[in-house]
Amino acid sequence: MRARILGFVQSLREDGLAVSVAEALDAVAAVAAAGVERPVLREALAATLVKDEADRAAFDARFEAMFPALGASKASAPKKRGGRGMPSGEGPGARGRGGAGGRGTPRRREEPPAAAAPVRAARDDAREHAAARERRGDAASASAMRGGRRRILALPFREYTALDLEEAHAVARELAARLRGRLSRRTGRARRGRLDFRRTIRAAVTLGGVPARLRFRAPRPGRPDLVVLCDLSRSVAEASGLLLALLAPLGRHFRRVQLFAYVDHLCPVTLEGGHVVPDGPLDLHARSDLGRVLGELAAAERVPLGRSTELLVLGDARNNRLPPRADVLRALRDRVQRLVWLVPEPRARWNTGDSVLGLYAPSCDAVVECMNLAELVRALLRLL
Repeated sequence: MRARILGFVQSLREDGLAVSVAEALDAVAAVAAAGVERPVLREALAATLVKDEADRAAFDARFEAMFPALGASKASAPKKRGGRGMPSGEGPGARGRGGAGGRGTPRRREEPPAAAAPVRAARDDAREHAAARERRGDAASASAMRGGRRRILALPFREYTALDLEEAHAVARELAARLRGRLSRRTGRARRGRLDFRRTIRAAVTLGGVPARLRFRAPRPGRPDLVVLCDLSRSVAEASGLLLALLAPLGRHFRRVQLFAYVDHLCPVTLEGGHVVPDGPLDLHARSDLGRVLGELAAAERVPLGRSTELLVLGDARNNRLPPRADVLRALRDRVQRLVWLVPEPRARWNTGDSVLGLYAPSCDAVVECMNLAELVRALLRLL
C-alpha cells in the first residue's frame, strides 16, 4: 500500500498538484493510522495532500482512477413472473407437482460447471492485470522517488525553491540516520580496541596455539567535543540549515556538542522539528561581521575549546569590508584539535569581492567546497 500511495502522489504531481516529500510521508502515516477502507482512505489522503480546495476535483478524479471501487455488482434483474403475480415455476401447475422438493417448493437451479469456468477465468485475468498494473505503478513510483532524491542531492543550494528546501530536509533526515549508523560502528570498535595480532600469537605460543585468546590494542581516547559555527546570512542560510539537520541526530556520539549561528553576532541555536531555533537575539537582516563573531567565540565561557574539540565552520567568509580577524581564528586553531571550514559557494568566487577566505584558510586544517547536499555529506563522511 505504501508504494501505491507514493504512485498516487506522483500522479497528482503530474496533474499539477504541488505535493512535497514531507506531505507524501504524512499521507502514508495517516493511512497507516486511519485504515484502508475506501471512504476513510479518500479523506485521509485528501487531508494530507490537498492544500487548496480548488485542487479537490483533480484529487477526486485521480483517486477514482487509482483506487477504483471493488466488488460492486449490478443489481440482479427481477425474475420473470408467471401466472398472476407468481414466480415462474410456482404457478398452480407447479404446486400440483409434488416431486422430491415437496408441495409448493421451487426447485433450485445451479449454474453448470461449464458456464462457471469462463467467469472464473475472466476473474483470474482481471486479477493478473490488476497485479501487473500495481507492479508497474510500484516500479514507477520507486523510480520517481530515486530520481527526485538524486536531483535534490545534486541541486546547488543557491537554486533551491521553498519546495526544494523542504525535500532536501527530508533527504537530510534519511542521510543523518546513515551517518549515525556509521558513527555507531566506529564507536563500537573504539571501545573494544583493535585486534593486536602480535600479542595474540605470543600469548598462544605458551599454550601450543590452543586455545587462542584474543589480545586487543588499547582503545582510542574518549569521544571528542564538537563546536559548529554556521553563517545564517541569506547567501548561505540553506546550507547552514541542512548542515545542522545532518549533525543534530549525532549528539550522543560526541561528549559535548554546541551549535552556533551568526550574522553579525554569535548566537547559540538548537534544531527543533527541522527548524533552527535561536537561543538568543539573531538579526538575519544585519550585515555579516565574521571578525566580531570570532572574537565573541574566543571570549565565550563554557564553550569546549580544548585539545579534544573539533571546530567546524560553514560560511562564505564575506565580511562586508569590515575588519577581518584572522589572528583570532589562528588563536582558536591553537586551542582545538582540528579546524575545518566548509564553503557553500564555487571555488572560482573565493577571495572575490568582500570575501576574505584567503586570510582565514592558512589557519584551517581543511577548506572544503560544498555546493550541494551531496558534497556536504561527502565532506562530513571524511571528517566524522
